[in-house]
Amino acid sequence: MSMPSLRPWVLAASLAAALAGCAFKPPPTADALRSEVLPQAPLPEAFRAGGGVSAAVADRWLASFEQPELTSLVNEALAYNADLRVAAARVEQAAGYVKVASASLWPSVGLVGLGGGKSGGGGGLDGIFLNASLELDVWGRLRYGSAAAREQLAAAEADYAYARQSLAAMVAKSWFLAVEAGMQRAIAKDSLGSSEVLVRMADDRLRIGSGTALSSAQARATVGTYRDTLRQVELSREQALRALELLVGRYPAAEIAVADRLAPMPPPLPVGVPSELLERRPDMVAAERRVAAAFNRVGEAKAAQLPRISLTAGGSNVSSELIVLKDVSSPVWSVGANLIAPIYQGGALRAQVEIRSAEQKQAVAEYARAGQKAFSEVENALGTESILREREAILASAIRDNEEALKLARIQYQVGSADLRTVEQSQLALYAARTSRLRVQSEQLAQRTNLYLALGGGV
Repeated sequence: MSMPSLRPWVLAASLAAALAGCAFKPPPTADALRSEVLPQAPLPEAFRAGGGVSAAVADRWLASFEQPELTSLVNEALAYNADLRVAAARVEQAAGYVKVASASLWPSVGLVGLGGGKSGGGGGLDGIFLNASLELDVWGRLRYGSAAAREQLAAAEADYAYARQSLAAMVAKSWFLAVEAGMQRAIAKDSLGSSEVLVRMADDRLRIGSGTALSSAQARATVGTYRDTLRQVELSREQALRALELLVGRYPAAEIAVADRLAPMPPPLPVGVPSELLERRPDMVAAERRVAAAFNRVGEAKAAQLPRISLTAGGSNVSSELIVLKDVSSPVWSVGANLIAPIYQGGALRAQVEIRSAEQKQAVAEYARAGQKAFSEVENALGTESILREREAILASAIRDNEEALKLARIQYQVGSADLRTVEQSQLALYAARTSRLRVQSEQLAQRTNLYLALGGGV
């Protein structure tokens, strides 16, 4: 089968290229979007809460905790966490939609083969039909659709990046919580041991006649309270370990190994400036890309109301032993065009424009909400970290004072100048100060992790 002249298709391609730049408007720029959605919130030159360093935000924040075991667990979570794999699958889906949308910009070619033969048997290929069509994207409908799919892919990729950062932060905070639970258990055991010593002291005083049965009973009751506290702390530790195991994709057996001490607090963090935050955080990038996608969907819906122009071409080569025609085996080719103009569809096309316009408004509002949330998270993390630093110093001083008070109370109890209740109260105050300080130290690390995530620094 000889091929005809390619002149019609060359003409069609030239016409399509000439029309390619018509009626297509790009989405608003990032600066225009920010000025529109945050007009009442002029950005300060630095974060108001203070506490950070005005330098560029650094990536690889996980290494600042200097705990290789934690880094290893984060890498394990990034490889095996089920939620993260869901996010990765969404990226693959979005990439597929881009290919589908982009395919409409190219010609569609089909080939049909007809089979047949003589009556009573036999058969073979009797004819081949080749047809091709190309819609001229005069109004930009196809380009809007393709651009929207690309923006959705960019949003999905940014969502995936943010999911990775969020997962790393969750693993880090779960790690700190599990380590803290182990250290709280050690404090509870130490307090229980001290209470058991008080029981022996009370029984000894009762035996020699300088104590009372009430004091012995009170001491044993205190031991029971600390034993119950220890069981609660052990349960909390097991739950923290199971939560960490689930994050990294393991079976929740509460057997994962963690450090026996909390990591030291890293030095002050470079926080950059507020104006850079919206460009750096992956969730903000995703929200911005969704606005662009919604803008393109509006353009696509508006262009769908206008006529569609398509170029078509077809050819055939048919032979038959049943029907005898002159030169029937010679190829036949044709080139044409068609126009489809929507006249009345019950208002469906106009309604589609209204729906897409509402979706665009929603995307813009969600971008504004995400921006406000981003600034709030940074300011809250910085402010909380400052308060926790002050609390940690206060509690460290309280521990020293309570240790001295407990030491003096025990001496006075041994010489008979104080009762057992004074010793128990001093011991309880020391226990409370130690547990509170440990909670604050763990929360400091968690807030630093929140700050890393809020600033958009990479793992």
